[in-house]
Amino acid sequence: MNIRNCIRCGKIYNYDGFKICPSCRRDDEKDFQKVKEYLYEYPGANMVEVEEATGVEASKIISYLREGRLEVADGSNLILQCEKCGISIKTGRFCDKCSNDLQRELNQVVDSARSKKTTIDKKVEEKFRLIDRYEKRR
Repeated sequence: MNIRNCIRCGKIYNYDGFKICPSCRRDDEKDFQKVKEYLYEYPGANMVEVEEATGVEASKIISYLREGRLEVADGSNLILQCEKCGISIKTGRFCDKCSNDLQRELNQVVDSARSKKTTIDKKVEEKFRLIDRYEKRR
């Protein structure tokens, strides 16, 4: 059993992969729905308008954009930037180019780790064969 403290309210909860407890997650989902409904009714609204109308903090709204739960509308004055290159994006943390670059780099690391594991497995296997031969001589 994995027990943690909620980073928002400090309560102890049974860890289920989220950094916040189920109660805070429900509150967060309610805030998200408020923002989503407001933006559905007023698609050209800016951050200040959304924050004032819904009562949801700007930092939460930005986190919804970064998580990919919301997307910046065309013609909106809200600017979300790629964390790697700084280009304007509509949702998430990285632009398509940087996302592809990161994916490619990650694949290279995984492939090299797999090849190292195979090499290590072969060396261990060879050592066991030598030990087996040595023990048979006795």
